[in-house]
Amino acid sequence: MAIRHSLFAVAVAIALSGCATIMGQPTQTMPISSTPSDAKVLIVDEAGAEVFAGQTPTSVTLNKSTGRYWGGKSFKVTISKPGYKTQVIPVTSSANGWYIAGNFVFGGLIGWFAVDPMNGGMYTLSPEAIASSLPTETAHNNAAKDGSIAIMLIQDVPANLRDQLVRIN
Repeated sequence: MAIRHSLFAVAVAIALSGCATIMGQPTQTMPISSTPSDAKVLIVDEAGAEVFAGQTPTSVTLNKSTGRYWGGKSFKVTISKPGYKTQVIPVTSSANGWYIAGNFVFGGLIGWFAVDPMNGGMYTLSPEAIASSLPTETAHNNAAKDGSIAIMLIQDVPANLRDQLVRIN
């Protein structure tokens, strides 16, 4: 009889919880690297709050939920270094497989609509890792390596190179 009550208690606990809450984590670790390294990293969340400041390479543990119902987090990762163009990479959250398929099989409506939407375990942050390649400030879009001439719009020429242009008629 005690075994039957224990099995019933376990079955009720599983039925009242969401699969993403059981299998997922409320946080996700994101490795961030850059070429060149030692670039400044600044991460700001959807509310504009700074959640991390450091240098590459690094790993950051980010919350996946705002703590509100259906509250997936989003972030802007800014990578900068003097002499290089700054890059801003958006990080967004989306529902993961445990939330979608796991609740279909195990958690049901309670998992889909009551338990998992309050917990960050239902989300996956994307991209899962950031590997940034910072272009130099003087970079241009002439990819020719054979000495050929490329035609480009004047606004695409870096400002510091415009005084070196030679007019040809």
